[in-house]
Amino acid sequence: MKTSNVLVLILALLYINASTEWPTHTVCKDDNLEIYYKSCDPNQDFAFSIDHCSDVPSHTFNVRAAILLRHNIKELYVKLNMIINGKTVLTYSETLCEPGHSKLIFCGKKKGEHLYYEGPVTLGIKEIPQGDYDISAELTNEDHATVACAYLTVKNYLEYY
Repeated sequence: MKTSNVLVLILALLYINASTEWPTHTVCKDDNLEIYYKSCDPNQDFAFSIDHCSDVPSHTFNVRAAILLRHNIKELYVKLNMIINGKTVLTYSETLCEPGHSKLIFCGKKKGEHLYYEGPVTLGIKEIPQGDYDISAELTNEDHATVACAYLTVKNYLEYY
């Protein structure tokens, strides 16, 4: 009996290590809005939540996000891509951290430290137009190592009048 338990455990560990994809997480889902995310870093998942799905169309809502750093952040770069209803509408990149000029409080964090944010996010737009949004975001450090990577899917069914 012990041998079969060990065999099952070994097979489970091998299966987990062979997997290169993280599951798609549901952030919120209601009649008018669906939000999903998935890590695109094969080595690490992260946590992300929104307090109330119904608050998102109000332009300011509370989020929680957490990740364990696998790399130091001396310099940090972001690349964003947004596709709306199948058409690429945004490709954006920016330096977020560099020596002597940091835009974020977690610049300078070290490998093994936790990053955690809990608080309000404001979209800066009056309304989210109806449609399907696919957003990819990748954060890399000075060594071009992936610090975090995510795919975000937003499906907005709400019609504004």
